Amino acid sequence: MYTKEFEIRWNDLDANMHLANASYMNFMSHTRMAFFKDHGFSLHEIAKHELAPIVFYEHIYYFKEAHIGDPITVGLEVTGMSEDGMFFSIEHNFYDEEGKNIAHCEMLGAWMNFKTRKLTALNDEMMGCAHRFPKSKDFRTLTKEDTRKHHKRPVDLTL
Repeated sequence: MYTKEFEIRWNDLDANMHLANASYMNFMSHTRMAFFKDHGFSLHEIAKHELAPIVFYEHIYYFKEAHIGDPITVGLEVTGMSEDGMFFSIEHNFYDEEGKNIAHCEMLGAWMNFKTRKLTALNDEMMGCAHRFPKSKDFRTLTKEDTRKHHKRPVDLTL
């Protein structure tokens, strides 16, 4: 498991004086980008290939509060990837200083070509890096159907 350590700061709190929902998302995003950098997907490298990671969803489950000054560890495991590398799934776990799991998140993402603004498969060079990602014990190959498993579709306002 890939991990990154943080300390909860004043601006990470919400009105209830515990770690805010948005802060969990920011810590996960920071951890993902550090993971990608450490595995050949630095911002410079993905920009060279006109790639940008996007998030389809993050489902967060909260188990225990975290407060200002608390050290936390954010874990990351790659749980799935499509054959062409376009889609990826990651699980994040948050741990307190005693190693107790305080939150869990399941996320689904993809790679987008930042010029065409369309989802894109990874080229051979980037796919080689992605194949070297450490994988979770329950890692699986994702299909396009996996990206629609929650059956959510846009519903526009009728004006």
